[in-house]
Amino acid sequence: MRQAKTRLRHNGWRTLLGAGIVGAVLLGGVLRTAQATPPEGEMSWALYVTISPAWFDPAEVGRVGLTPFWICYALHDALVKPMPGNPMAPSLAESWTVSPDQLTYEFTLREGLTFHNGDPFTAEDVKFSFLRYKSHILHEKVREVEIVTPHKVRFHMHQPWPDFMTYYGTLATAASWIVPKKYIEQVGDDGFRRHPIGLGPYKFVSHTPGIELVMEAVQTYWRKVPHVKRLVFKSVPEGTTRLAMLKKGEIDLAYDLDVPSAEEVKRDPKLTLAFSGGIGSFYLDFIEQWDPKSPWHDKRVRLAANYAIDRQAMNEAERMGASPPAGSIIPETFEFAFPIEPYPYDPAKAKRLLAEAGYPNGFDAGELTPSPPYFTMGESIANYLGAVGIKVTLRTMERAAFQAARAAKQLRGVCVCATARYGNAATRIEEAVLSTGTFAFGGYPDIDALFKQQDRETDRAKRQAILHQIQQLVHERVMFGPIWLYFWPSGIGARVAEASLMAINPYPWSAPLEDVRLKKP
Repeated sequence: MRQAKTRLRHNGWRTLLGAGIVGAVLLGGVLRTAQATPPEGEMSWALYVTISPAWFDPAEVGRVGLTPFWICYALHDALVKPMPGNPMAPSLAESWTVSPDQLTYEFTLREGLTFHNGDPFTAEDVKFSFLRYKSHILHEKVREVEIVTPHKVRFHMHQPWPDFMTYYGTLATAASWIVPKKYIEQVGDDGFRRHPIGLGPYKFVSHTPGIELVMEAVQTYWRKVPHVKRLVFKSVPEGTTRLAMLKKGEIDLAYDLDVPSAEEVKRDPKLTLAFSGGIGSFYLDFIEQWDPKSPWHDKRVRLAANYAIDRQAMNEAERMGASPPAGSIIPETFEFAFPIEPYPYDPAKAKRLLAEAGYPNGFDAGELTPSPPYFTMGESIANYLGAVGIKVTLRTMERAAFQAARAAKQLRGVCVCATARYGNAATRIEEAVLSTGTFAFGGYPDIDALFKQQDRETDRAKRQAILHQIQQLVHERVMFGPIWLYFWPSGIGARVAEASLMAINPYPWSAPLEDVRLKKP
């Protein structure tokens, strides 16, 4: 297995077949030794955001960040997906191959599986799900999806694309998560979101908007019988309320606690404090750097903002020291990442840079909008910027409104933004750096050209050199103000035997959900 992992890391997509076969053997072993005990009990989570019905539909997942995969790992399943010990584990696809000319990917599907309503799973569902998924890059690169047999499907590319499996087989998108063609054609998109049908370890029971989502175990799930009979995801945006519910035993796991709440969990012998994360990168997005009339257009001003922030002090105060300061929006653990040291805290240098840029007395920088619900983080950054003369007005928004405004490029000033895009350095660059990126407010023609070059490059060493060059340019031009790689504390209740936090690394929430367990009474 170690050898297969090494080949996957160093030879890229060429060895996906080998990794797929090894993964299939391992998962097959899990299946053969699956527990016979029927699922028991109910386990509940307190989530820090409200669940949107759109998250029940994989066609909408992945376009608004990683969070909606909460639902995918419960209700749905994918041809290939990250699992413990394997970032591209064969799931609904038992294996896959790549043609010698790198233009065709063939997937052999697992046979005998049915959706929660009894409809059989076939290649028709795979093609339907892919065509329905909203991803311009995948639809631009894939020429045709061919159904070979009911359990074999081929993806034909326009030209070799080394990142096809990165986009299709990880959580960079949700394109390989499968929905039932027949059912959706009967009930429509809205009907599907009201009552989703999937292939996952849990089936939909009910959803009370703003309150909770209830799901029940599928005892015929191909990988294993889930341990817990009933899962409940409760929407609890207020952190102190999540803590109170955990202490009372009303929920079993409270995600994303603030430091005072985490300290209280740590002191309680009945509770367990756990840290998870490692995928989300927080950063300052200098939205108005592209406006020649804005002070942010001057690189020295952006450098000043970077030197103004004490990242380690913020980490200790806000994350109990768990979130390491970052020098890039790309985690160093990602393939093709170029290591960059975080900016040191140097307010004197920040003031000198502002004076050199023509702002010896500082300037009014307009709005600073933090990603919800990280408002205290926004307050801290506003104070640091204000201390060197960069005066900002904190603007807080509800999560859905923030996401809509960010996607529509309607934010102004500076954003305390985050990206949790799965994959490698290229997927992060495509999302936030390219001028056409989902979260980009501008870009550079030379970086766009370099990205297109690496996107076609099948020689791994050459591709890495180009991606490193892009990351160096991003750093030299101070396009962002990287803050930290996000890790956070969560509280686990006394009834939980296995919460499966970080069982998939990096994936910060409980998964696989068929693996979570309660203690025996």
